[in-house]
Amino acid sequence: MQAQPRESSEPIDANRSEHGQVRLAAIDGLRLVAAMMVAAYHFLGTPTPRFWGKTELRDFAPFLHEISSYGWLGVEFFFIISGFVICMSSWGRTPGQFAVSRTARLFPAYWCAVLLVVMLVLVARMADWPAATRIDPRTVLGNLTMAPGPLGLDLVAGVSWTLWVEARFYFLIAVLLIFGLSYRRMVAFCGIWLLAGVITLEIHSPLLDELVLTRYTGLFVAGIVLYLMRRFGQNLLLWLLLGFAWCYELTVLELRVAGHATTSAGEGQPSWAMCATVLTVCLGLLALAGVGPLRALQWRWLVTAGALTYPFYLVHQSIGIPLAKGLIRAFPGLGPLPSMALSVICMLVLSALVHKKVEGPLGRLLRHRLTLDVHMQDSAAKPGFARTR
Repeated sequence: MQAQPRESSEPIDANRSEHGQVRLAAIDGLRLVAAMMVAAYHFLGTPTPRFWGKTELRDFAPFLHEISSYGWLGVEFFFIISGFVICMSSWGRTPGQFAVSRTARLFPAYWCAVLLVVMLVLVARMADWPAATRIDPRTVLGNLTMAPGPLGLDLVAGVSWTLWVEARFYFLIAVLLIFGLSYRRMVAFCGIWLLAGVITLEIHSPLLDELVLTRYTGLFVAGIVLYLMRRFGQNLLLWLLLGFAWCYELTVLELRVAGHATTSAGEGQPSWAMCATVLTVCLGLLALAGVGPLRALQWRWLVTAGALTYPFYLVHQSIGIPLAKGLIRAFPGLGPLPSMALSVICMLVLSALVHKKVEGPLGRLLRHRLTLDVHMQDSAAKPGFARTR
C-alpha cells in the first residue's frame, strides 16, 4: 500500500505544514470544545457549596449549573481525540522521534502554567489573602515532572492528573513503535488492550489498573479505530472493534459517574444515561470530523482554536477561577456570571500569549535539540570519557 502523507492535529504546528502534514481543522475545533466543556464544569458545574459567594451557583443559575455538571466528560472527549491524533501523528515514527515530539509538545506550556500558578500564589501571600494555596519548593519541583500525583504531591495545575493518564497511553504507543505500526498490529493491540482491561477489572489488580488504564481504555481504542478507518477505509472488523470498545467504555463509565457522586455535596449521583448520551455524541462528532463530511473543513479559525486549547486547558482552573473570585471581591456589583465570562476571556488571551511566546518558540527549540541528542552516536563521545576496560 502506498504511504499516505502524515496528518497532524497538533496546535504547535498550526501555522505551517511540516513534512507534508495535512491539517485536520475540524479536530482542532473539537479539542477546544472539549476544553470548554471542562471549563464549564469547573466554573459552573462544580458541586462545591458557596463557590462564588454567599449563595450557591445552583440557586441563582440552576439551568447552567445542571448542564455544566456534565462538563467533566470533556476529559473523556479529550482521550477519544487523543487516541485518534496520537495514532495519526506517531505513524511512521521511531520511538525516539515520538518521545521527542511528545516532550516538545507538552512540557513548554505545562512548565509555564505551573510557574504562573506559583507566581500567583506568591502574590497572594504578599497580599495576605487567607485563602491562598500554600506551595513549598518540593511541591513545585515535583509538579515540574508532570507526575505530582504518583509522587504523593498536591497538584499545582489542577488538571495535570489527566496528563499523567496521557503519559501512560504514550508509553504503550512507544512500546508498540518498537515493532512499527501497521494495520494488523494496531487492530491486535486494540483487541488485546480491551481484553486486558476486562481481565484487570475481574482480578482487581491496582498495579495492572495503573498500566492498563481500565477506566479509559475504550476511549483511546475508539479514537485509534476511527483513525484506522480514516487511513485504511471502513470495514466490518473495524466497526465491530469500535462497537466492542464503546460497549466496554459505557459499562465502565459507571465507575467515573460514581466517583463524581462522592464529591457532589449531597446533590445526588449524575445520570449514567445522560453521561453515556453526551459521551456518545462526542464520539459521533469525532467520527464526523475524522471519517465523515467534516473532515474536509479547512477553516483557519479552527486551527487557531486548536492552538489555544492546551494552554487554556492548563490555566483555566488554577488561574481563571481565582481571577473570577478576585473580580467579585474587587467589583461586588459585577456579579458571578459576568466575572466568570471576563475571566474566561482573560484566560483565552493568556493562552494566546503562552502559545506564541512560550509554547511555539520553546517547543521548536526542544524538538531541535532533543532530536540531535537522540541521534547522537556513541562514537561521538569525547576521548576523555572513553570507557575503560
